Formats: sequence, structure tokens, C-alpha cells
Amino acid sequence: MLHSSFENLINTAKKTRPSTDIELIRRAYAFANDAHRNQFRINGEPYINHVVSTAYILLDWQLPTTIVVAGLLHDAPEDTTKTLLDIEHDFGVEIARIVEGETKLDRLKYVGMTRYVENLRKLFLAVAKDVRVVFVKFADRLHNLMTIEVLPPEKKYRIARESLEIYAPIAGRLGMGEIKAQLEDLSFPHVYPDEFKWLMELIKGKYEAKEQELRKEQKILESELHDAHIPYERMYGRTKHIYSLYRKLLKYDRDFSKVYDLVAIRVIVNTIAECYSVLGVIHSQWKPLKGRIKDYIATPKPNGYQSLHTTVFGKDGGIVEFQIRTKGMHEEAEYGIAAHWRYDESGKKVPVHSRRLHWMQELARIQKELEDRKTFVETLEELKIDLFQNRIFIFTPKGDVLDLPEHSTPVDLAYAIHSDIGNQCASAKINGEMVPLDQKLTSGDIVEIIVDKKRKGPSADWLKFVKTRNARNKIKARAKRGVAEWFSSILPKKK
Repeated sequence: MLHSSFENLINTAKKTRPSTDIELIRRAYAFANDAHRNQFRINGEPYINHVVSTAYILLDWQLPTTIVVAGLLHDAPEDTTKTLLDIEHDFGVEIARIVEGETKLDRLKYVGMTRYVENLRKLFLAVAKDVRVVFVKFADRLHNLMTIEVLPPEKKYRIARESLEIYAPIAGRLGMGEIKAQLEDLSFPHVYPDEFKWLMELIKGKYEAKEQELRKEQKILESELHDAHIPYERMYGRTKHIYSLYRKLLKYDRDFSKVYDLVAIRVIVNTIAECYSVLGVIHSQWKPLKGRIKDYIATPKPNGYQSLHTTVFGKDGGIVEFQIRTKGMHEEAEYGIAAHWRYDESGKKVPVHSRRLHWMQELARIQKELEDRKTFVETLEELKIDLFQNRIFIFTPKGDVLDLPEHSTPVDLAYAIHSDIGNQCASAKINGEMVPLDQKLTSGDIVEIIVDKKRKGPSADWLKFVKTRNARNKIKARAKRGVAEWFSSILPKKK
């Protein structure tokens, strides 16, 4: 349902977020309504409906007034006679800067490699500077995807593909799981229409059957927790998002029987201790599948996700997944880095997990280094592998945790620790066993890198299997240095 009524926006703000500055939102609406007067979208709707809907999405994420107001104003400097100076004069520097960042992102579209690259540059730099810019961009993009049907096929494909390949993975890296899933599900049918139709046909009736099974299991767990005097805030069934299901099916060669989490029971509690208590009750009533208990509380995912997952044999013989987390973990899982702004109405930046933004800041640094557009295009695929692929977390013997792209090797890990460790890497142990250096790592592995201090440098053969741009560049740099040293050694010495 699209919420384009301004009064609906105001009423929702009063109910769900009493601290919202209603008067500021009314002023922003008046500004936007005047700016977009006589403008209409392709579907014939007044343009003001789009910016109100964008603001509504931001309000639904319970973000502060400054960001909601930026949502109302985000298209004014781009599409109307109103300027950023006008916004700064009427609403202050803070809001003007968020709008400016979003406006810069909107100027270049996913048309041709050159513009695509420039759009990526601007996106990464803007987010590294102030992540609130991307909240507005995500809300703007979500509403565009909701109303995409009226667009010409080429434009529809362009917007959907950009959303699926760029914006959704960034949302994932920022821990914004629900927003990532919405971007993916809305884009999927327009990027892969045949695959979408196939999947819809495959799952017809399956969700309903699993949900009936789930309701039975949920009643049993409610009763067991009551008897054990374990309180919980909320318990409900969770349906797997469509694009996530599609990706999982590809991983399992389209074998639907291997997908255990089509639907799951999610339990929200108050404390970490209660998470483990609920897990104990579940395992006392249902037999867990071997290797399917995942403790993301003790070892969070690289994007900060925390939860307990367990897959069990249901009472009727089916497979059931349970997910257990605290209210705080749930907020983080759904909204990620945006959760840190949900309770702040001062308009000031609030502290965020530095690990969440470190990768974006690092990428912004790379952007600045790669001023040559051709060089950036050549490294784009490596960057996408480094940053947008699924991530795994690896432990060192000392208990440190590093996150790497899926399918990384011990050599990638060695260079992630330190250049010298990579250059002197001689062998590796995974979970106590010696392995070849091209062995693919999996999440949760404990990896020990064994170095040889006499080793003069990396092997050029490592370039055949390393996954990360960092390792590849360090190996190439060391190889060039080695050639230069050799060449220098054979030249006649000056007298």
C-alpha cells in the first residue's frame, strides 16, 4: 500500500513517534508542494505524492525528523526552481547537506559504463561522508520500484538492475536486512522475469502448507515457554523473501527439498540469557538437525547481525527453523546502521559501529586513488567481489575475527592481517589441520597462518586463486619489486 496522503503521514507520526517535530514536517511539505506544483509523474499522479511517500517510508523506519524532512525535500533542488540555498535558509545546514548528498546521487543514471562508474563513485563517497544520505536514497528507490510498472521497458530494467546489483548489496553490508530484501523482491521480476515466473510456479501452495505446520509448532512452543516461566516479547512466523529463496535454490541446484527456512518461527525476548533459555526449551522438545545450530550472538555476522538459529525435526516429520533474538538484535537485523538514528531527534550524528562503515570508507579511499576511469572500470569486478558478495567470518587462533568475501583462501586472510604475513605465508591450518593455500574458507573456520621469515616474497601462482583485491594487488606489487631488484642486481655497478 502506498501512503501518499500528507495527513496520513502526520497522523502516523503522531501515533508512532510522538517526538516528531510536526510543525517542521508541515513547513517542509508546504515548501515541497509549492516547488512541485503542476508537476506530474508518468502515471499521472501529482509529483508531490512521490516525495510524501518517500518521507512516509523513512517515518516507517522510525528515523528522526531531520531525515523525514530531507525525504520531503529530496527532489526539489533537482527538478524545480528551488535551490539548496533555499533549503539551507529555511531548514538549516544539516537538512540541506543530506538533500545535497541525495541530489548528487540522482544526477547520473545506470546508462552505459561511464555513467555507471560515475554513479558508483558518487554513491560511495556520499555514504562514506554521511550515511544518512543513503537512507533517503533507499526510501526514494523503494517507492520508485513500487510504481515502476508504468515506465518504458528499458528504464524499468535499468532501475531494477541498479537496485538489485548496487543498492541492495549496500543495504546488506550496512546491516539493513529488511530494506535489502524489499529492494531485491521489488527488482527481481523486472531483471529476471522468466526466473521469477518459474519460482512463483514452483512455490505455489507451498507457503500455505508450511505456515499451517508452523502454527502448530508455535502453539507447542508458547505452551512450553509458559510452563518454563520464560517470558518473551513476541513470537511470529517469518516467510522467506522471494529473491533470497531464489538465490538459495541456485546454491542447491534448484533442489527445493534442501531449503529448510522457507518459513521460520521467530522469538523476540528481552535478554541474551533468555535467548539461550528459549533455545534449551526448543531442543528439549524437538530434535535438532546436525550442523544446523548457528550461534550468531557469540559470533555475529560481518555486518553485525546477531541471532540464534536452530533447525529441528517438527512433530509431523517436517523441518522447522527457529530464530531467537533480543529486541535490540531484532532492530539491528531489520534496520542495521539506521537503527542508531531511530531514537535521536537532535539532528546530530549518533555513534555507529565503525566496522559497519569501515568498508565504505575504505572504498571511498580507493575511489579517490583510481582517478583514471579506465583503471576503475578494470577493477570494478574485483571491487564488487570484495564488497558485495556474501561475506564469511574467520577466526585467528588468538580469537580475532576477520570478514572476507565468500570463497576466500588462507592467502587472502594472510594479506588481510598484514602485508608481511601475506608475503611470508608458507602454509596454513584450518581447524587444526594442514591445508593447501588454495583451500576455500568457510564461516567459523579457525585459521592459523604459518610464516617462513626466510621467504623472499609471494608466489605468482597465488594470483590464480586469491579472491580479494587487496591480496591480488599486494602480490603484484611484491612481484614488480622483485623484478626491479633482480634487474638492479645484474646492472653494472657505477664506479
